[in-house]
Amino acid sequence: QVQLVESGGGLVQPGGSLRLSCAVSGSIFGINAMGWYRQAPGKQRDMVAQMTTDGDTNYADSVKGRFTISRDVKNTPFLQMNSLKPEDTAVYYCNVKTLWRDYWGKGTLVTVSS
Repeated sequence: QVQLVESGGGLVQPGGSLRLSCAVSGSIFGINAMGWYRQAPGKQRDMVAQMTTDGDTNYADSVKGRFTISRDVKNTPFLQMNSLKPEDTAVYYCNVKTLWRDYWGKGTLVTVSS
């Protein structure tokens, strides 16, 4: 059974940094890409950053230059978030895309507030 568990969220002041991690248990085959999405209260879930297995990256315009996605040798994703803003407040979800389906974690809350 595949499970994705996010960690690294929390409360941070504007201008601060956080690093999100995604622990993957179980075997996932046919991975196309992995990444991070976020959902703020009352809003839809949106892509934040994504990396293909070839290493190509894609970022939401709102986070370009501030967030960086990376992965380890097992293709598990990390998200380094710098210069955080109050509008970055959301639940952040780890996502792995395969040829057949998407896998999702349950999310980790990031709150940016003074």
